[in-house]
Amino acid sequence: MTLVGHVALTSGGEGYAMKLAGSRRLLYVAHESGPECLSIIDVTDPAHASIVRTIETASPVVRCNSLDVNGNILVVAAETKKQGEPGGGFRVYTLDDPTNPKLAAYFDTTGPHSRGAHHVWLSDEKTVNATMGAPDFTPNRSEDDEYFRTVDISDPAHPKPVGDWWYPGQRAGDAAPAPRDLPMAEMTANAVRSHDMTIYPSHPNRAYVGYLDEGIVILDISDRAHPKMVGNVRYVGPFTHTVLPLFSRNLLFTTEEATADNCGDDPKRMTVWDDSDEAKPRLLSVVPYAADSASLCKRGGRFGPHNVYENKPYGPSWHSDRYVVTTWFGGGVRIFDLADPSNPKEAAYYVPATPVDSPKHAPQLNDVFVDDRGYIYSGDRFTGGLYILKSDVIAPQK
Repeated sequence: MTLVGHVALTSGGEGYAMKLAGSRRLLYVAHESGPECLSIIDVTDPAHASIVRTIETASPVVRCNSLDVNGNILVVAAETKKQGEPGGGFRVYTLDDPTNPKLAAYFDTTGPHSRGAHHVWLSDEKTVNATMGAPDFTPNRSEDDEYFRTVDISDPAHPKPVGDWWYPGQRAGDAAPAPRDLPMAEMTANAVRSHDMTIYPSHPNRAYVGYLDEGIVILDISDRAHPKMVGNVRYVGPFTHTVLPLFSRNLLFTTEEATADNCGDDPKRMTVWDDSDEAKPRLLSVVPYAADSASLCKRGGRFGPHNVYENKPYGPSWHSDRYVVTTWFGGGVRIFDLADPSNPKEAAYYVPATPVDSPKHAPQLNDVFVDDRGYIYSGDRFTGGLYILKSDVIAPQK
């Protein structure tokens, strides 16, 4: 991979979306931490990308870690530092002027056990899917506070809850026992809560949810008010972050998040699963670690898997069921070739130099997006900003 352009940012979160605005291309970037909430970046010419607008967080205790754009709607997550703090939930903006989002509503989920929303996904312009808490949700354990929720925004000014799903036993008072049957030594996240989800218009009745220590969860959402679990893989110590379906090949690509500096919770993995029987996905392979993993572990900060580009189904985005584009914190951006899903191969990588003033003394690439031209966008968790990359592995979308 080669570096095409760079934009200085104070932090990079886990949310990217792109929108065409006449002859311009605008990239919406969530921030990992305040005071910025989101930035809108003109990437029409990736070599000369520039910030168009920045929106600040509503409160010092709120971060906007995730966002999504579908059509004329922008939704931005709001997650507080602690349970019970005000300001959690999400905000809905309209994009009549894509460079100047107008706030339509704030969906407030402030409550004694809620931190608001960690991740948001617009399955269409009328439906927000989120991993979040609620004012009336009391988890069995305090760290199990977020679950899968669906909210109707067909009237953007008046969001309405539609349906909820949490892991059986996750909520206090559930008939099912608390999901604690894995030995604590094997619970690397020590939490049972939803983290990310993916939903696609080609398969609108399925949600694929990373559920931390409860692994892969596949939900039937044909009845949005009453989601049902149809598949679940619980395996040792995952911190399952994202589940990416590759529909044409009956595959799932999953990522586990490395959360400790200097590989303190190693090994975390990216894995490939056969999903021919969605009730019982079968492990096929683990993607290879970098050849210089030992030195990358010692460089500083986190090194290991994190996000994967999710084949965004709308907007000017790139799609592939063969190549997956991933981030590895100090390991940069890495592309894997699943031509043989039982034997994934690393196809390309980019590891930037240590950013100036990095608190970890290493790059910490957090998330990644690929547009239909084949440009790759990845942001540093801290001071490194936004890197715009190109690889001959990623051909422009036809």
